[in-house]
Amino acid sequence: MRGHALERGGEPMSRPASELLRIATAGSVDDGKSTLIGRLLHDTKSILEDQLEHVAQTSERRGDGYLNLALLTDGLRAEREQGITIDVAYRYFQTGSAATLEQAPATLEAAFKSGRKFIIADTPGHEQYTRNMVTGASTADLSIVLVDARRGVSEQTRRHAFIASLLRIPHLVVAVNKMDLVDYSEQAFDEIVAEVTDWATRLEIADIVFIPISALQGDNVVERSASMPWYQGPSLLYHLEHVVIATDRAMSDVRFPVQWVIRPMSDEHHDYRGYAGQMAAGVLRPGSEVVVLPSGRRTRVRSIDSYDGELDVAFPTMSVTLRLEDEIDISRGDMIVDAEELPTVAREIEAMVCWMSEEPMRPGGRYVVHHTTRSAKAIVDRLEYRVDVNTLERDLDAPQLALNEIGRVHLRTSTPLLVDPYARNRATGSFILIDESTNDTVGAGMIRSGR
Repeated sequence: MRGHALERGGEPMSRPASELLRIATAGSVDDGKSTLIGRLLHDTKSILEDQLEHVAQTSERRGDGYLNLALLTDGLRAEREQGITIDVAYRYFQTGSAATLEQAPATLEAAFKSGRKFIIADTPGHEQYTRNMVTGASTADLSIVLVDARRGVSEQTRRHAFIASLLRIPHLVVAVNKMDLVDYSEQAFDEIVAEVTDWATRLEIADIVFIPISALQGDNVVERSASMPWYQGPSLLYHLEHVVIATDRAMSDVRFPVQWVIRPMSDEHHDYRGYAGQMAAGVLRPGSEVVVLPSGRRTRVRSIDSYDGELDVAFPTMSVTLRLEDEIDISRGDMIVDAEELPTVAREIEAMVCWMSEEPMRPGGRYVVHHTTRSAKAIVDRLEYRVDVNTLERDLDAPQLALNEIGRVHLRTSTPLLVDPYARNRATGSFILIDESTNDTVGAGMIRSGR
């Protein structure tokens, strides 16, 4: 974990090339998540004029007395009436360097290249919507947990930090919001930093940064604030644009789950046989030696095809079609992997499961497990323990997992799955459970081990 001195100051990292950063926001109800996202969109000029006009009219009609930027994300009628976020709202935007650098770039092309693309998932704050938060944060590269400077660290703060740790989100930003309501007090900020840092030592969080902000006033969101001269760190957007995420992607242990076998059978492509899917881990090039599982047959990659033609390399999360040098019986659900680093072929899986159904999960329950492109029937062998996400205590005598609860579960599958620990690979280390009678998704799992 990075020290407090580095979190609040230090030299900024070099700017990466334009790339996509997936962000999940979390925090207690009324901590200002939706307002923060609205502020980011507004101050980066990512809102259309008619959208801004609609927000202004709605704010006036509601009697807010100010431009309520939270309305940009709280799209559901129930959310607007209650002033809370229930569903996961997604927003997309891209920045250029003019928004974060002291000097504007010389050309428009330079501005575009120096920016970054963002997908922000505004997740719910209420405990009863934990499953929505898990869904929204499951693919995130970075999580922003908001803390109200007046109230300090709450149970929701601890719960969301735990879930971010459980989901192995590589970077955590603790945004201490509403600093304007505590007179921009350094002491209030330091107390929250100390408490969250102490809690985070019990979790597996590799990178944590603290930033004092006011989403309503815009302090330290896009531009550095003159109201907090004691804070020497970057603004939130500057940090988001410069955080390094390339090394967080799984670039070793090639994993290519086969989604579709392509056989055009046309005169132009009479002998074409390709295997389409998305790179889950590693790097492949023409000539790479690979193994096809579960058959165990070895071969080499002949070529890598894309919509735009042949490629020299494929890496996560590219969707490509592989052609192999040998004719091998391959179908959907098989996996093409590195010849030297194989996944575990498992029929018994130990995993942390977040339960998402009104009907509890009990030992003996039968479900369908979807893992990468492979499906199998599964039975719950046992529930080892249920986690109190507010205290991290383990209930070893828990008889079931109810809606929004998280626990350690042992599953047995009808056919082998090709798995990695979630800590090593989020794509091949995760799965969902389906109720076969209703076809509803009832659980999301993160694999600890398999055999």
